[in-house]
Amino acid sequence: MKKAAFLVIDVQNAMFDEADPVFNGEELLVKLQKLLRSARSAGTPVFFIQHNEPAGEPLATGTKGWEIHPAIAPEAGERVIQKNTPDSFFATELKEALEAQQIEQIIIAGIQTELCVDTTCRRAVSSGYEVILVADTHSTWNANGLMAEQIIRHHNGTLRWFSTVLNADELKFQ
Repeated sequence: MKKAAFLVIDVQNAMFDEADPVFNGEELLVKLQKLLRSARSAGTPVFFIQHNEPAGEPLATGTKGWEIHPAIAPEAGERVIQKNTPDSFFATELKEALEAQQIEQIIIAGIQTELCVDTTCRRAVSSGYEVILVADTHSTWNANGLMAEQIIRHHNGTLRWFSTVLNADELKFQ
């Protein structure tokens, strides 16, 4: 069996701003809480990815909006990886942190489906990892004439070429 890690990408306070909240944000948090409990119980390493933006932006480093949402806050010993691009591997410590724990499989959930989740899935595969995308535990916003639900469905279909796509209730941490 391959040693797995659970990556939670960009689930930060600003993503839940009442003026423009991420699609199904509350449901996303509930599912992430359940997955985090399961991962922690199984001893699966958990990594949080935190996006950094410059001052004046919603995810400006060090602001309330930048903080990881308190409903899924990291526990002691869980790593928070800082990033500045949609790619969780680019110019970050993620690959080294995964290698240090001999991780071979990455389970991915979080925000934003068509940017950070998509890019990280593809990059993980290119880096030699087996990837599981949690189909009902990533989200986005309406964009470019598409509803968030359509974007999520499209990416779940497309990313099947790169990963195993499972719903949260199908996922078993070991």
